[in-house]
Parts: sequence; structure tokens; C-alpha cells
Amino acid sequence: MKIIWLLLIAIFSYANEYEWIGIYRSGGVQALEQKINEVLQTKNYWQEVLKNQDTRFGYYENLKYLFVATKDAPTLESPNLKLYALENNQWVEKLNTKSLVGSKGGHKQKEGDLATPIGVYSLQARLSNLDQYYGPLAFSTSYPNLYDKLQKRTGYGIWIHGMPLNGNREELNTRGCIAIENNLLTSVDRIIDYRNTLLITFADDVEQTKKEDLATILADLFQWKEAWAKNDIEAYLAFYDKDFIRYDGQKFEAFEDTKRRIFQKGEEKEIKFTKINVSPYPNEENKKLFKISYHQDYKAFLKGTLNYYSNGNKELYVELKNGKMQILVEQ
Repeated sequence: MKIIWLLLIAIFSYANEYEWIGIYRSGGVQALEQKINEVLQTKNYWQEVLKNQDTRFGYYENLKYLFVATKDAPTLESPNLKLYALENNQWVEKLNTKSLVGSKGGHKQKEGDLATPIGVYSLQARLSNLDQYYGPLAFSTSYPNLYDKLQKRTGYGIWIHGMPLNGNREELNTRGCIAIENNLLTSVDRIIDYRNTLLITFADDVEQTKKEDLATILADLFQWKEAWAKNDIEAYLAFYDKDFIRYDGQKFEAFEDTKRRIFQKGEEKEIKFTKINVSPYPNEENKKLFKISYHQDYKAFLKGTLNYYSNGNKELYVELKNGKMQILVEQ
């Protein structure tokens, strides 16, 4: 209901007090829906949405908890792990503690390199009945994620875990995991739902996300969707980086050929995006990278008959270049 009111407010900002009623009277619900779609493609609308939200760590419609880790900053505060809970559109700190991480700086590149990954990862499982070395429990992460895999990064088993139950730990580093004191870990376990939690790991200091960048990405996301729905192949492909790689390894040229053939069919498409999350993606190249996840409902009709249907979660890894979203990886 809240998003509907925000959309109506945005429509009012683009039309006088009664114009939207005229749109409905002349074109019905379909015309009003088209007007809403147009508004969703504007930065002004998204700036209004973001105005009173805590966007330090991105934009989230479908997330409750967030771990934020730093691993390489040469300060007394680092390595550090913080836990936040999203309450009334504000991130509220629930944990702030020193941690142990891998001994190698920079990004994890291969199995056994003793580096803690930099990036954005979901928590995959809550693990218990472990070897006492890992403490009372652990949370496994999604490393390597799709972006890591397409960068040919290897390794596995990156956890957030505790300290040895026997109290005997002499090492000051892990093999790549993040380790914290057992009492803090059990406290975290009582707070979070791991299935609704992300981990963002920065190499150095946490870089806060700019509302301007988020508004650009969200507006571009809906412009990309509109180009897709309208079979506007040139506008659609303009959102893809020339170094784009699809989840199955297909590169841009082959992807372009496939999409041109599909768009030439002239299908009528219905595409809905919900549960949108946009996370800043830390990287050593200092690029403006973001991970976008959302739920997609897609229907394609050919001559009035349903030709293709899909419904599920999607992921994009994008770069903000010259004020425009460029898709690097898609699944």
C-alpha cells in the first residue's frame, strides 16, 4: 500500500491535481498503469522514495539483517564485524566487534590463498554440531557467488563462526572465514533469520552508498525493463556492458544475436519486478559496482497466446558508468 501512495504522490508531481483523473477517465486502468511505468523510470521518483530512508548500505525491499565487515584497514577497529537490523527504514546497529579474518589482503582469488572474500554474500545455512574449533555454530556464505565464478575465483566454505570451545586458539587469522567471540555469535543467532540476511565485506573502510547513485540505478532498472517489454532492442542492449557475461558463460556478441532474434518475434510481454534489493559491491578497482536482486514475473504472448512464462529470483551485477547502469553479469 505504501508504494502505491508514493506512486500517486509522484504522479501528482508530474501532473496537476486533476490530470491523473483525466488519464484514468480517458484511458482507464491501462493508461494509469502506463503513467505509473513512466514515473518509475525517473530519478525524481526514486529520489523521493529514498529521501527518508537509510541508504548507507544500499536499497532493500526484501532484507531484514545486514552484516558489514572490514578486513584490511590498518586501524585498531579492524578487522571488524557489525550487524544491523532494518527498523522503520533505518539500519539499527545490533553488534560491533573485532573479528579474525584471513591473513591475505585483497580479494580472495583461489582456494587455499587464506584471503577473506570482498563482496556481497547471502547466508546459506546455519551450521551446528561442528568441530569444537569453530565454536557453537556457524553461518555459511554464498562465496563464490556468480560474479566470483565468472571472475574465475575459486574456493569454498567461507563461514561466520566462533572460537574453539576448549579456549585454545593461538592463531590470529583464519583461513578466510570471519570469526568472532562465542557469546557474541550466540547473541547474533538469537537476533537474525539467516535466510533474510546479507554479508557485505569491504577491504578497508566502509564506503557509504550515495542516494544519487541508487536513484540512477533504480530508474535505469525500470527503463531497461520497459525497453524489454516494448521490444526496443537498441535501448535494451544499451544497458549491457561490452564485457557482459551471462550466467552460463555466454558473452555479449552471442547474447546480442540471441536477443535480436527473440525481439523480432514481436511478442507482447508482461514483466513485473518486486522485492528489489540493491547492494554496493566492494571491489579493489574502485569501480561503482552493485548487486541487484529481485523477483521477476515474466509472461510473453505471441498472437494472443502465452508463449513463455517464468517466475523466480533474478540477479544482476552492474557498474555505474558515466551516470548509466551497465549490466556485467545476469542470471
